[in-house]
Amino acid sequence: MTAQNPPDRLVALGRAIARPPVVAGVARNSPMAGLERRTVGFVDVLAQSIGAVAPAAGTATVPALIAVQAGSGVLIAVAAAWLLAICVGATLNQFALRLAAPGSLYTFTAKGLGAGPAFAAGAGLLVGYGFIAMFGVVGAAYFLQSFLAVLAGSWAASGWVAAALLVGVGAVCFAVLRRGIRLSARVTLVIELASLLVILALLAVVLSRLSPAELVAPFTAPRPAVGGVVAGTAVALTAFVGFESAASLGREAARPFLTVPRTIRWTVLGVGAVYLLSSYTQLAGAGAFGIAFDGGQAVARLASDTDVAAVGTLLDLGLAASFTACAIASLTALARAVFTLGREGVLPRAVGRIEPLRKTPYRALALVVPVTVAVPLVLHAAGWSPWQSLEFLIVVSAAGYLFAYVLATAALPAFLRRIGESSARTDLVAVVAAGGLGAVLITYLAVSVEGEPVAVIVVGGLAVLAALWYLYVRRTRSRALAGAGLFDHTTSSDLLGGS
Repeated sequence: MTAQNPPDRLVALGRAIARPPVVAGVARNSPMAGLERRTVGFVDVLAQSIGAVAPAAGTATVPALIAVQAGSGVLIAVAAAWLLAICVGATLNQFALRLAAPGSLYTFTAKGLGAGPAFAAGAGLLVGYGFIAMFGVVGAAYFLQSFLAVLAGSWAASGWVAAALLVGVGAVCFAVLRRGIRLSARVTLVIELASLLVILALLAVVLSRLSPAELVAPFTAPRPAVGGVVAGTAVALTAFVGFESAASLGREAARPFLTVPRTIRWTVLGVGAVYLLSSYTQLAGAGAFGIAFDGGQAVARLASDTDVAAVGTLLDLGLAASFTACAIASLTALARAVFTLGREGVLPRAVGRIEPLRKTPYRALALVVPVTVAVPLVLHAAGWSPWQSLEFLIVVSAAGYLFAYVLATAALPAFLRRIGESSARTDLVAVVAAGGLGAVLITYLAVSVEGEPVAVIVVGGLAVLAALWYLYVRRTRSRALAGAGLFDHTTSSDLLGGS
């Protein structure tokens, strides 16, 4: 063989490169065009999910909420919620392995169950992301005000300072999000990890101060009532919501079919372990020091009673940062869900536009951020305490999230059958996840009727509004519903010879 006489296969390869054959049926543009594509790395995608879950904030506040329902069954409730979250994550990952969808659960449901259920899942997702972002804004302002009160005195505890902090947190979120996903993800990750390290350090100190008998006490407590554990599991599951938000970066993630499923899996496993450790430590420490789970202050009381009050003060700042990270990550996912619905015409198409320079859904952000700040301001003006607002917001958010999870997990068997990839194992996991979530949702709302009746009324009102909007869209924009479930797909620029 010589250079003057190359083999036929090299000649054919050169000809194919010079004049590639046309690949029919490949579009020039993606329906999600405008957003950055394949530029966000694994660490940034992981930051999105971790920020949306906000484990630092969850470790300090959720055990108190669980204990109200489950009593001494806190650990059982957390473990049960962790197992259910693992099943949900495994189910959603079957979609994430095949679809790069900024609409996440909305798009997943559309591909399995069609436009009507997808609309319902989309409404639940908007409520879930929106109210958890409000939860983040209120929590950030609350703990930041507590930190300032220690430094500056009683004037920092006034109502106008609280209102100013709510607005300030919202402004910070908008400024970070406007700059683009990589900055917001990295800010979120740094904030969350720093906050979590402070809390883990405190937990380690608490455990080191307990005697062997006190360490064993949580496992020898009286057997809790089954109903309380079920209700506690429902509350505990709210601490996991948002772990799937990595799917909203399906277009922007590099290697999305590897990165997004891995992120969802790691987030659920890691966050569950942290919650179990935190719940155990708080339960053991509360018993040893005579502390009640009261208003989310158990962690701060433990810091005081173990002579590390300085850590308790630093904890306020860390929790404020964690709640801010939660708000940023939740708004990131919310804006992409609104953007997707705008692109499809389910919402006004103006919110489906992208800022050309930064490639961010700026119209969606301009809509959702002011609403995220306005609702907490209304609650503050109505005289609600920050803790009352947090309890109300988490109930509404959890109801929306859980409803969307139920529909998305129920959609998987039909989706896999449609593409010829169904299996008994995946169907079983999906059925377990959907059934478990449905039971948790019903239990959660039943428990909340007594404890948070206003929140349940708001959930019902939002459901009615969503139904009315669906009827309007079906009557005036039926084509938008027919095309529900847009996602990022292969374009001509991805292929040699694409047309």
